[in-house]
Amino acid sequence: MSRFLFVVPPLVGHINPAVAVAAELGGRGHQVAWAGLPGIVGELAGRAEIHACDVPRDLQRPPGLRGMAALRYLWQDFLAPLAGAMAPGVERAVAAFRPDVIVADQQALAGALVAERLGIPHATSATTSAEFSAALAGMPKVEEWIGRQLDGLRAAFGNPLQTHDFRFSPDLVLAFTTRALTGDCAVPPQTRFVGPALAHRAVPAPFPWEWRDGGRHTVLVSLGTANTGLGGHFLAECAAAVRDRARRVQAVIADPGGVLGGVSDPDILTMPRVPQLALLSGMSAVVCHAGHNTVAESLLHGVPLVVAPIRDDQPVVAAQVVTAGAGIRVRFGRGDRRTIGAALDAVLGDPRYRAAAERVRESFRAAGGAASAATHLEAFATGQQRGRP
Repeated sequence: MSRFLFVVPPLVGHINPAVAVAAELGGRGHQVAWAGLPGIVGELAGRAEIHACDVPRDLQRPPGLRGMAALRYLWQDFLAPLAGAMAPGVERAVAAFRPDVIVADQQALAGALVAERLGIPHATSATTSAEFSAALAGMPKVEEWIGRQLDGLRAAFGNPLQTHDFRFSPDLVLAFTTRALTGDCAVPPQTRFVGPALAHRAVPAPFPWEWRDGGRHTVLVSLGTANTGLGGHFLAECAAAVRDRARRVQAVIADPGGVLGGVSDPDILTMPRVPQLALLSGMSAVVCHAGHNTVAESLLHGVPLVVAPIRDDQPVVAAQVVTAGAGIRVRFGRGDRRTIGAALDAVLGDPRYRAAAERVRESFRAAGGAASAATHLEAFATGQQRGRP
């Protein structure tokens, strides 16, 4: 049996797929440990061997960052400081656990850097397909700038003799999506498309299942866990769009910030946290920020989407949804009851959107999810796959 160390950032959407893969490996008799922020990892992974890593004290993004300002923040104020803070903890985890393989999330750069410096085989956990999108193609100065950030991190924490892009393991990259969603994008040859990996999640709070009206479409509205301070206007407009269609539509709205005041009535149910996976099988549509996890989980249930990307990888994921025919994009900053309502009318009324979502669902199921990812990691750990295209 092999020993796998998962290195993850303090981000729910990046930890959840790793939890599913780790559980699969553990069920097959392998030993698994974690390097990350203990609180959030413990909450999501349950009873697990967790090696604490520090994180910068303030990872709160200033509101309203878009475009190049958001990209600059991502590297200078998030990824680079996070790598520096986590690297000593990852080293301590390696010394204590002695892994055969490090599984490093693409945004937990310390995992890949420590692995290459210590000569430990590592695989990349790519929880978003944005890095495969060539979104920066045609912007050579931006690509050069990111290259300098990578070079600086490697000089500080990795092996300066290496030359590959350490965001991608040279041996194994696990992509938690499929080409049915990404399209024909260029990926490293060592990439394995495994589809979404879903772990069992405890229901966050009792849910009033009797509230749902089986005679109407039910829509889930969620902006994820990292956008609490930005979503007030958009959530209110979503609620208004649903009420305009109350004879045939009702909505469950995840409102962790309480911006809607805890409204609950026959048309709108708001909750700080919702049992998203449990709800999705009964949803007619999902309105979201195009976060990769929410999109993947929705499509795994064959549910079409209205996507309103805010920042980071979300515009890329939104474009993939639209290109796949599985949803409609609206502008987050300008979304109002009219545009959101029109998008809902389309995805609820035109069967082509659900048919496209179901096509992606079938590709996800065929890819194998957590079981497939675990099989690739097993082969990698035993040397069957290491260094092969």
